[in-house]
Amino acid sequence: MMFNNVLILSASAGAGHIRAAQAIEQAFQQLGAAQNVRHIDTLQYTNKLFRKLYSQGYIEAANNAPEVLGWLYDQTDRPWKNERIRLAFDKLNTGRFIRMMKQYQPEIVVCTHFLPAEIISWLKAKGKISSKQAIVVTDFDIHALWLCHHYERYFVALEETAEHLRLLGIPQGKITVSGIPIDPLFATPKDPLQMRHKHGLDPDCTTMLVSAGGFGVGPLEHMIESLGTMRHRAQVVVLCGRNPELKERVEQQALRSASANVSVHALGFTTQVDELMAASDLLLGKPGGLTTSEALARGLGFVIVNPIPGQEERNSDHLLEQGVAIRCNNLPVLGWKIDRLLDDPARLAGMRQHARRLAQPNAAQAIVRKLMEA
Repeated sequence: MMFNNVLILSASAGAGHIRAAQAIEQAFQQLGAAQNVRHIDTLQYTNKLFRKLYSQGYIEAANNAPEVLGWLYDQTDRPWKNERIRLAFDKLNTGRFIRMMKQYQPEIVVCTHFLPAEIISWLKAKGKISSKQAIVVTDFDIHALWLCHHYERYFVALEETAEHLRLLGIPQGKITVSGIPIDPLFATPKDPLQMRHKHGLDPDCTTMLVSAGGFGVGPLEHMIESLGTMRHRAQVVVLCGRNPELKERVEQQALRSASANVSVHALGFTTQVDELMAASDLLLGKPGGLTTSEALARGLGFVIVNPIPGQEERNSDHLLEQGVAIRCNNLPVLGWKIDRLLDDPARLAGMRQHARRLAQPNAAQAIVRKLMEA
């Protein structure tokens, strides 16, 4: 089946929902599954105050008060509770979005965030739109905020999550275990040594990748300081994104923590994360759903550092249970823990093997193909 109009809805509360939507958009285009595919950040159709609270509020809380996010996560994780109050608040602040939906009338809407999924469900219930709805959960666990009454299909990361949905009343026939959609680039094999040469890295040195964007001022410096104490030779690539001040801080801390065994490479914005992951052995950082799925696709071991309470804690549990990760809760011992891991090459190899087993790099195409069957 080919669609005329497809609408993919995300929300810029963290980058993962946007990246998942972009991956699905690419899959529609690559498979020729739709004449027109449109991706919209739902928050662009809300008022300025609501957008700031929803997007910037999340990022600021993640950096400065993660325990508050954890508390909110637990308090709102009550299936089928407080729906009317939450939906009334959403409708009050998303009038422009509702008008756009009525005008656009796509055949199918694919949501990678629970905010648009809830609004679409309400519009379907009121008969205001006839679009089908697919909901793509972008973490390993399912939270109550993702639950809707009017939809055609859920896509989830794990069999366990599918079973959880079934026990919450979602029909089994409407659930697909697809994995979390990531950029199709991660499905293309790339030689680690070639990637190290291409990016100016030592081909014979343990390589660790750090995504710095999720860390506040203190923790990032402490991470680099601790890595500088390692006995094993290693090179650390730190992704600083569009943040020159962050890059400068990383470079300054690398000078203060200079080590004969560990070199630090701070990078600004890059579109070649898939190549840098292909060049790496380990990923250090927070286990967001998209970053984790990308690392799994590249077969990386994961060193979990200070996960945000809530969804990242739950993602951590799955990675640890599957033998993909180790966890460091105390930054001063980070270098020591990685040294212990590198003392046991078989353990690291096992972690990477488990990562490849858990990976689903073609999730985006699997989602689109399933939708085409309808």
